[in-house]
Amino acid sequence: MSLNTLTIRQAHDGLQKGEFSCTELVESCLSQISSTDEELHAYLTVLEESARQEAKKVDEKQRKKLPLKPLEGIPIALKDNLVMKNVRTTCASKILDTYQGTYDATVVEKLKNAGAVMVGKTNLDEFAMGASTENSGYGPSKNPWDTGRVPGGSSGGSAVAVAADECIAAIGSDTGGSVRQPASLCGVVGFKPTYGMVSRYGLVAMASSLDQIGPFGKTVADATLLFDAIKGPDRRDSSSARASTEPVSPSLKDGIKGMRIGIPKEYFGQGTDEDVEKTIRTAAEVYESLGAQLVDVSLPHEKYALSVYYIIMPSEVSANMARFDGIRYGARSTGAATLLETYTQSRQAGLGPEVRRRIMLGTYALSTGYTDAYYKQAQKVRVMVTRDFHNAFRTCDVILAPTSPTPAFRFGERASDPLQMYLADIFTVSANIVGIPGISVPCGFVSRDGKDLPVGLQILGKHFDDATVLRVGHAYEKATEWHLRKPPLMNGAQ
Repeated sequence: MSLNTLTIRQAHDGLQKGEFSCTELVESCLSQISSTDEELHAYLTVLEESARQEAKKVDEKQRKKLPLKPLEGIPIALKDNLVMKNVRTTCASKILDTYQGTYDATVVEKLKNAGAVMVGKTNLDEFAMGASTENSGYGPSKNPWDTGRVPGGSSGGSAVAVAADECIAAIGSDTGGSVRQPASLCGVVGFKPTYGMVSRYGLVAMASSLDQIGPFGKTVADATLLFDAIKGPDRRDSSSARASTEPVSPSLKDGIKGMRIGIPKEYFGQGTDEDVEKTIRTAAEVYESLGAQLVDVSLPHEKYALSVYYIIMPSEVSANMARFDGIRYGARSTGAATLLETYTQSRQAGLGPEVRRRIMLGTYALSTGYTDAYYKQAQKVRVMVTRDFHNAFRTCDVILAPTSPTPAFRFGERASDPLQMYLADIFTVSANIVGIPGISVPCGFVSRDGKDLPVGLQILGKHFDDATVLRVGHAYEKATEWHLRKPPLMNGAQ
């Protein structure tokens, strides 16, 4: 077995026992990046030199037979909207092409303190705005299961890096499904914690009331180890929650017998691929065999969730993107004669069409005479969607649903139709609107054009009940083997 294919736990055990060095582990990941990433384009920046230096420090601890922390020496990839000191941070946008971080994001700081080795910054939709990674200013990442198809987005690069064994695990951000949806399309685990459980300090903001940082792993146990390392309150983030900092990992083994699992009728039927629905319902039967009880639940205002999201999100985008004006950050137009021309020309040259579209939509929704009709109305409906979930959780412990209504779609298939692209988030946006935790776990495959494409099972839980969501995901994973399948990347099947 190649070292880059190991899980976090397997890699940790091997390092601790001295079966291989950290340098060998890191070099295995760097070699995989070298051999596959020219095609897959998961990374925007590869940190070869610093990764090798950090690996040598762990090698020294190994030689002295000192105990290693759970993430010490583990090669991790970071989505390129997380600031890292003295490292290029582009958000996949030309306007930040030459920007270098002046500090470490809290998540980066925590991972460094845990001893993780950062191997690179991964590709994304520009400023995290998209569901396919086609909006990256540096070209799209490709799905390792079929390179003619998208990996999802916006954290597509992180999902691809994990699926293709170009790292052991990765970090992404989730504003409307940007961790869970690419995890589903690439056949890996992606977890969005409760809003506020992970500090957003140093995450380049997209929509501040929706953004949350989350881990990608090859297993639920790996995602949980990463979550344990990055969660916790932070005085530098005013939205950071004062929740328990106790590790979640030990509770994974507790089992789910007697647990009530909600099946919402609104997540099935029209708009959901027939094969995807069959796969999810089969996964639900696995839970019954494990001793859980399936119960029907209803989320009557769910049909409004996507509309609510696409008013609140661009409104917050409009406010957050105001800083990128060619003056304080990033590229500046050299041909402008006035300050206004500097603003307009810098943004025109530096920002892609999807970013500009969302800025304009948000500015319109917040403009005089329209705020009440759009933004304030959306916030009222947001409360109704939240109330639906609270009511549903009175009769169940978690909710089961598809992560994505379809498997990975082809490049260009939805690029000319923004509405069709936005529908890719239809099952994931509610968790961000409400602020609850959600995870996507591999649960099967569907065949398209002679190739098997992954399907993700989404599990949603109550506020601050992240441990139960992870435990339910882990129980399914232990009862099945879908997470063990690898894309046909190495056998020429592409």
